[in-house]
Amino acid sequence: MSERVNRQWRLAARPTGRVKESDLVLKEEPVGDPGENQVLIRVIYLSLDPTNRIWMAQDSYLPAVAIGGVMRGIAIGVVEESRNPAFSRGDLVQGLLGWQDYTLSDGTGLTRLPANPAIPLTAHLGLFGMIGLTAYVGVVDIGRPKAGETLVVSAAAGATGSLATQIGKIHGCRVVGIAGGPEKCGWLTGTLGLDAAIDYKNESVAEGLKRHCPKGIDIHFENVGGAILDAALDRINLRARIVLCGLISQYNATEPVCGLMRLERVLLNRARVEGFIVSDHLHRAAEAMADLGRWLVEGKIRYRVDVVDGLEQAPRALNRLFDGANIGKLMVRVSAEP
Repeated sequence: MSERVNRQWRLAARPTGRVKESDLVLKEEPVGDPGENQVLIRVIYLSLDPTNRIWMAQDSYLPAVAIGGVMRGIAIGVVEESRNPAFSRGDLVQGLLGWQDYTLSDGTGLTRLPANPAIPLTAHLGLFGMIGLTAYVGVVDIGRPKAGETLVVSAAAGATGSLATQIGKIHGCRVVGIAGGPEKCGWLTGTLGLDAAIDYKNESVAEGLKRHCPKGIDIHFENVGGAILDAALDRINLRARIVLCGLISQYNATEPVCGLMRLERVLLNRARVEGFIVSDHLHRAAEAMADLGRWLVEGKIRYRVDVVDGLEQAPRALNRLFDGANIGKLMVRVSAEP
């Protein structure tokens, strides 16, 4: 056994409401040596995502994290030792490495990342990762945008929302973002070039949509749910597409969240509501990454990362997603880049 110590956040209890530090416990154990066909990976960046909260609480598209188990999380790491012929020491990899300093893997589910100094490593958890693919599939495949249509995106200053808004602009849509606070709204209209932004913390979303979407909504990219979804449904046009990406307003709720009170609008406008999980669309990754890379080079798309230092900060940092404290892709720097 190695003398190195592996810190691991393990799930201690199913959260009720916001994630509390007592819901997880930081354990230490020796770092194991890789066995036959295994690799030892040092975690560099840990992605924090709303789905982490779901994984803590219940079975979903993946089983819930077991009580006592290492908290599940997507991360980028570097291979420190390898007894697997498919990987070499120094390879950069991405996968479900967990909330820990090190992980042993047989290579299942690992993606080798290109060693391209022109692409920041953090971009592989955002623009060139599952976040970018989610935004791409949601807008292009499910939203099916046409030039001149109106696209509304909730949580528009978040990791997925901020990319979805720009993909909509690239396809010729009028884009309106919903976000919390003047800083986020200013970033959306000033830096990302949205046509309008609605500050849900300081104005009525319903009134904002009425003002900024005078011709109604053709595509609604939903990340929040609840009252914001209802406000959008009130403005949908005939044959509107509602892209159901997330329901972040419900993940910490201890009582039922009001929402879909205006379901008759879906019926009367013959609208389509489609939920999706990005892992069902991995076959679209090659085309998505090619388009996203081209748009980045052409200056048509921007991304932003929000990096918190230290594995010990992960539980506290996760709540930034639900407080609306982050802008862009939230992640934890666990260790130094090679």
